[in-house]
Amino acid sequence: MKAKIVLLPGDGIGPEIVAQAQRVLEAVASRFGHEFEFSSHLIGGIAIDTCGDPLPDETVAACKESSAILLGAVGGPKWDDPSAKTRPEAGLLKIRKELGLFANLRPIRLFDQLIDASPLKREIIEGTDILFFRELTGGIYFGESGREGSGDTESAYQKMIYSVPEVQRIVRLAAKAARNRENRLTSVDKANVLEPSRLWRSVAAKVMADEFPDVEYDVVLVDSMAMHLINRPKDFDVVVTGNMFGDILTDEASMLPGSLGMLPSASLGDGGPGLYEPIHGSAPDIAGKGIANPLATILASAMLLRHSLGLGEEAELIETAVESVLADGHRTADLARGGASIGTEAMGDAVMKHLAN
Repeated sequence: MKAKIVLLPGDGIGPEIVAQAQRVLEAVASRFGHEFEFSSHLIGGIAIDTCGDPLPDETVAACKESSAILLGAVGGPKWDDPSAKTRPEAGLLKIRKELGLFANLRPIRLFDQLIDASPLKREIIEGTDILFFRELTGGIYFGESGREGSGDTESAYQKMIYSVPEVQRIVRLAAKAARNRENRLTSVDKANVLEPSRLWRSVAAKVMADEFPDVEYDVVLVDSMAMHLINRPKDFDVVVTGNMFGDILTDEASMLPGSLGMLPSASLGDGGPGLYEPIHGSAPDIAGKGIANPLATILASAMLLRHSLGLGEEAELIETAVESVLADGHRTADLARGGASIGTEAMGDAVMKHLAN
């Protein structure tokens, strides 16, 4: 297979972890006879510093012409001024819109080798394997916003808007995924308070009744879901929800396995290139120190192979290599809990060693 893969290293630890994932992808390509063409482009804070735009037109054009995109992370204290004309995160929102990436997939999978790294008791967390579908291009993050008045009378607003088609397409994707897992889907909303959630609930119920009657379906309020993730996470299979709720819940769920450094994500649309990234941030406090955990980005590269390139065997090879590295006892600082640890490049070397076997 020939494929064009765009790399968006971004800010903070982004360049370090993307470099390791690129090594892995190159090794897989060599082993299976594929040709992957890589090109690197700007996004986020570094793009603001370089050209004043968190998502330059050149980056957008390259992404649209690619087979898939691998992103590192964006943002940092340097660009946190709330009065700034633009912020790094604006680049993320814009690329999702430009590429029509309406579905964010976040697998919350517990690695057996790291079960003791979880902040939860073994009997609560063991067996957890949740796939979140977060709607990505609608809701409050993309609603009309503004400020009115000044001083003590100033107020601010942001609208939450969802349409029937937006709800239908994300629920369909989630239901199809459920059929390939344990055939259970949970929809999360706040229908007891919010009008957009009432629309979400009614549309989701109709899609499930008309198109997926074989899938076990239930509905949970977002505040209840926040509690359930802590006291009974293994009761859930596939979860679908809106943009803001998904943002919060998946960050909460990301701590179940014990570290943000282990969890990848995929943002998909209708047939165009997908965007793959770790769910953690740019970690500016450790940037340049060579201690960041690259495994989430490496696992994101496996999702890239599976979802955008249709290379399931190659994706599984990477995932198995990561499990083997953990079984060997290798840990970066975020996983070591004060014990012995290795750095970013050394962890990449360990994965590469298993890929060569």
